[in-house]
Amino acid sequence: MKQFDELSLLEIVDEVKDGDLIGIPADYSGVPMMFTKELIKKGVKDLKLYCLPLTTIQGDMLIGSGCVSEIEAAAVTLGEFGLAPRFSEAVEAGHILIKDSTCPALHAQLQATEKSVPFMPLRGVIGSDIQKYRKDWQVIENPMKCSGHKNEPILLLPAVQLDVLIFHAPCVDKNGNIQIGRRRELATLTHASKKVFVTTEQILDIDFFDNELSAATCLPALYVDGISVVENGAWPCALPGVYGQDNDEIKKYSIAAKTQKGFEEYMQNYLFN
Repeated sequence: MKQFDELSLLEIVDEVKDGDLIGIPADYSGVPMMFTKELIKKGVKDLKLYCLPLTTIQGDMLIGSGCVSEIEAAAVTLGEFGLAPRFSEAVEAGHILIKDSTCPALHAQLQATEKSVPFMPLRGVIGSDIQKYRKDWQVIENPMKCSGHKNEPILLLPAVQLDVLIFHAPCVDKNGNIQIGRRRELATLTHASKKVFVTTEQILDIDFFDNELSAATCLPALYVDGISVVENGAWPCALPGVYGQDNDEIKKYSIAAKTQKGFEEYMQNYLFN
């Protein structure tokens, strides 16, 4: 018997407010597509997407639906199906602000919040076009003289705290612990978020912490503010270990979304049928 109160999907959607900074998992980390569908139907506006480290159809749908004003990511793409068309057009038209980043930088900013420090140092980006255009990043001289390098520049990245994170998981246990497997980036996102909600395929009548192996691959319930059971909640994206990506559907989307009219026709069917 479960030891927590299950939320409805719409109750989770209601937790997202206009202007929120929301965490976006990569396509291999449990994309909450059923949640995304209901969020678009709600008509939320001015969202800021923080992608770890990229987004695919989820981000493109949110942008095309007019829900997004800003995005920070290492990439926005439909993978083998080409560019993310609504994202590309929005950037070219100046409808959204894009904060270009890298995978290590995105992780580092969240890790600073995890550790309750105001910034995180990073090497490897200095001198790049990305660093040049990120005015919120600062370069200083390495203050640690024992490093063995004189006048070494170090990049400082500001801590980022997310307003809300939503992801889809294969299963949760009766106590609300979340199975995330090898997707440890979900733990990083969680630790840097004010609120965390999870949609899941099923609730299991076990406790993951009763077993050393399952304990090592779960996210403790103490970090989670609400759970909703949503079968096929990642479709058409994959849920690793449970079901694969629906390539036919994503190809269909990639063709339709090349124009705003085609996107709107696709979304009408996707949202309401």
